[in-house]
Amino acid sequence: MDRPYPEVSARIAALVEGEDDPVALMATVACELYHGLDGFDWVGFYRVVAPGLLKIGPYQGGHGCLAIPFERGVCGAAAREERTQVVPDVDAFPGHIACAASTRSEIVVPVRDAGGRLIGVLDIDSDAPAAFDAADALALEAIVEAVFGRDDPGAAPGRG
Repeated sequence: MDRPYPEVSARIAALVEGEDDPVALMATVACELYHGLDGFDWVGFYRVVAPGLLKIGPYQGGHGCLAIPFERGVCGAAAREERTQVVPDVDAFPGHIACAASTRSEIVVPVRDAGGRLIGVLDIDSDAPAAFDAADALALEAIVEAVFGRDDPGAAPGRG
């Protein structure tokens, strides 16, 4: 699916300029992705709160799972392997956690701070099968890097 990532990315960059609080940044990114792009039924962050444990952070959509160990689900795999997971059929993913019965496909992107430390994952669900592809992965990875991967996470991209 062709999505307007450049426009959404530009809006996110403008909104987060000068902000350094990771939770505020997560809330803004989740809101803009959820409302700015078609086919996203749930968009949110799971934060690393202890070794091997994710807890829900800011999100848009229905209720999410509250805690996810690194050993379980798509979010756990993204955190454990520190690489983006693109899952065209969640029912075929071993150990998938069904936080919402309507979810058919999912993409999860690791979120790192400027020092490269994993601070969470960005989780996006769709009720359509195969809703995400490599282009989505690249665009979402770029957004996450631009927002969270700078020394000053709220600086405009290219200035941090």
